[in-house]
Amino acid sequence: MRSNREKTKLLEKAWEFAYSKEDWSPPLQTALEDVTEEQADWRPQGAAANTIRETVHHLIFYKEAFLRAWRGESDAAADGVTNTDTFHAAGIGAAEASWEETRRRLGQAHAAIGAIVREWEDDSLYEKRIGKGSEAGTWVNSLAVHDAYHAGQIILVRKLQGSWAPTRSFS
Repeated sequence: MRSNREKTKLLEKAWEFAYSKEDWSPPLQTALEDVTEEQADWRPQGAAANTIRETVHHLIFYKEAFLRAWRGESDAAADGVTNTDTFHAAGIGAAEASWEETRRRLGQAHAAIGAIVREWEDDSLYEKRIGKGSEAGTWVNSLAVHDAYHAGQIILVRKLQGSWAPTRSFS
């Protein structure tokens, strides 16, 4: 069985792969590269799909919820907000944010959580309970998997709009 420190090292890698470092799949940052404001708001006609911007709002919501829980803050921002609400700017208090501001906010939230994981000094990341009793390390792991899932959705939307190459090579 792996020690908590070994788990934390794996979590650091998963966190990198989720957002900024290519592994088996493109990371979220790559999926969002060169997306214009118009592309961020594009939705396939007649399709029940979220726009790229909506998906990014959803990711921001859950990353910021983790950060609030980590800091021991009240999660009043989430009171009454459903999962469906998180895909819309109004659900996270950013109704007028530009696309660049939205991307910046995602990057900042991701970086803040990454710093928490990297700076953890003992073995107890998987023992520390935050929010409503969630293990911090397990929550971060879930967020990394969540990023990968939604990066795939973003790439599919980009393929449908013609802004992502149908095939590509990666290292």
